[in-house]
Amino acid sequence: MSKHIATRAICGAHKLVDRAEQELKQALQEKGPDIKVEFPNTGYYLPLSHGMLGLQIDTLGGLKQLLTEAKQLLPPVPANELWVPYLGHTLDAGMATLFADEIIEAIKYTQNPLPYVTEANPRNGQLWLGAANDVILRERGIEFVDGTAPGFAACVGYCPSNEIAVRIARELQEKNLYVFMSADTDGKSMAQQLREEGIEMGWETRLVPYGADVTATVHALGFATRVALSFGGAKPGDFERILRYNKNRVFAFVLAFGPVSDEKYAQAAGAINFGFPTIADTDIDQILPTGICTYEHVVSPVTHDKIVAKAVEVRGLKLTITKVPVPVPFGPAFQGERVRKADMQVEFGGQTKNGFEFVTTKELDEVEDGKIEVIGPEIDEMAEGSQHPIAIWVEVAGREMQEDFEPILERQIHDFINCAHGVFHMGQRDINWIRISKEAFNKEFKIKHLGSILHAKFHGDYGKIFDKVQIKIYTKEDDVLKLIGTARKVYRERDDRLADMTDESIETFYSCTLCQSFAPNHVCIITPERSGLCGAYNWLDGKAAYQINPTGPNQPVEKGQVIDQVKGQWQNINDFVFANSHKSLEVFNAYSIIEFPMTSCGCFECISCILPSTNGIMTVYREFTEMTPCGMKFSTLAGTVGGGIQTPGFIGHSKHYIGSNKFISAEGGAQRIVWMNKALKEEIAPVLQRIGEAADIDNFIEMIADETNATTEEDVLEFISKVNHPALAMPPLF
Repeated sequence: MSKHIATRAICGAHKLVDRAEQELKQALQEKGPDIKVEFPNTGYYLPLSHGMLGLQIDTLGGLKQLLTEAKQLLPPVPANELWVPYLGHTLDAGMATLFADEIIEAIKYTQNPLPYVTEANPRNGQLWLGAANDVILRERGIEFVDGTAPGFAACVGYCPSNEIAVRIARELQEKNLYVFMSADTDGKSMAQQLREEGIEMGWETRLVPYGADVTATVHALGFATRVALSFGGAKPGDFERILRYNKNRVFAFVLAFGPVSDEKYAQAAGAINFGFPTIADTDIDQILPTGICTYEHVVSPVTHDKIVAKAVEVRGLKLTITKVPVPVPFGPAFQGERVRKADMQVEFGGQTKNGFEFVTTKELDEVEDGKIEVIGPEIDEMAEGSQHPIAIWVEVAGREMQEDFEPILERQIHDFINCAHGVFHMGQRDINWIRISKEAFNKEFKIKHLGSILHAKFHGDYGKIFDKVQIKIYTKEDDVLKLIGTARKVYRERDDRLADMTDESIETFYSCTLCQSFAPNHVCIITPERSGLCGAYNWLDGKAAYQINPTGPNQPVEKGQVIDQVKGQWQNINDFVFANSHKSLEVFNAYSIIEFPMTSCGCFECISCILPSTNGIMTVYREFTEMTPCGMKFSTLAGTVGGGIQTPGFIGHSKHYIGSNKFISAEGGAQRIVWMNKALKEEIAPVLQRIGEAADIDNFIEMIADETNATTEEDVLEFISKVNHPALAMPPLF
């Protein structure tokens, strides 16, 4: 605890208590003790004294008891020679300050004319509103309960310029925060700066000018107290519950602009009791250790372009952005839309161009929330009908963010982008595919709006696990190729986390229904040894996703009674899949390609299908565009396998699944692979090498045909016969 801050806060408290005593003495002499005291149109007496102490003060004479309480809380001013723990003293001084504030503000309401407008908005040149009445409390207080208003900023002092004042006010408004303004400095205040710029203020715009006096700051804390009394179940006098409620439910903070007087230090000490930290633009002492507040207590100096973001971070406030700022209709109703080639303005990724999407965690000071960069040509610089590479690189930061959450956020990119009318997204990781329609383009939808979608939806749906997100979108081939290696390395590291887990070692699998917008009857069941067929989710990812969102698309499913251990069939899994596939799929085998195989959506990385005459299977990666030995190209195969259809002899799956011990294990496993497109074979060569070594097969990789030596099923049979492929000696598939 800073001795400097403690000293100035305690000095400020002494000054304000002395002032309250003098003003009360004068008011009693002039008006007498029986003069009525109230904040107009309220039913809670004076909110601080009523909430914290249970006092029912309604006369000037009743304020003497509150003054006594304030005096009793006043600690001595710290001595120069003796250093003691100052936090408790400072907190007491803060509460004494708020009680003194309330005395001074209550006396103002005995004056004629009143110094405040007793309405919701300034009028007739009168700027200051003073205490909120009960109508305002009912209308606005509930917003702090249901999340409509995530919190408030108590702004004291004035900004260096009117322009900065307006910019900060707008930034706070954009985050749905209320802005409570008070405490001018040398006759200047933020509220007056906004008025000079013609900014509309009042409760309706969430820009609330409480009062010019430093004591008017108490109205913000009084409002917070009344929220706890009205909506938090707190009883008058239960100060501990009121303070805890505000710390945990009302996400407020103090923004201190300009010089900070002793009295303002004292106000900050009062706010800290509520768990409300102070962020200053001037170089004052800091209180960085956590304790009463969620994180730091006093942070400074912070530049004006970062002060709001810093305050949101320090308070631990999780923002929900309800409106997605894009020029096209946006909502779940558009998720199932497809953009046909004839209707397409431009296309990214897919089978013709490189593309990937990647979420990574950064330090808080490395991320500027809401920053969106398009590095490369924008959509209006591209020819109609053209194809382009794309990299969607998302950087998140937050005190609650974990590395395990990265793939969960990454997988949501598919759902979020598809909510935009006229925008189509398919795939994930390094197989993404995006089309933007001519209609969306004509409405001025641009690549940068993909970033706008992700910023808004990440905050809206997952803001509780991170504080900031910035997006970089690359549309130049060189940039995409330079970054894709980094992403693929992380993809592999994520997949390797499950190396020692088996399906038999756990009793719970996880579902995934993210892609039901395209395949309404498809349900993925993710096990330790079978990742999601998109390749983006493994069992640990499903578990983490459920922790983040217990009602989301990833649900735990107990295996239940074993029906067939070899084929991978369990009673509870069947029941879950039946219920969640709209009762279209009764039986499901996790490890078979022939008998009741798992269905597929359309986001699979690979497709495997049997080649009957070879007694084996072929596996093709989605980027392979040529004819395959089964007589179908990947696109045709996808139509056969995808859409939630259960097709014996065909499965969609991830690249990682090929190396699993459970890969079509009911039919003998990966030793059945007789053909694989060359690029995929080269990419997973280490995996194929391990498979061969485990089965004591020399040169297994060389035994697998590819497009360079076999283009038909007959060619494959001829090739594998020459090399004596192990599939030829395995039990017949039929």
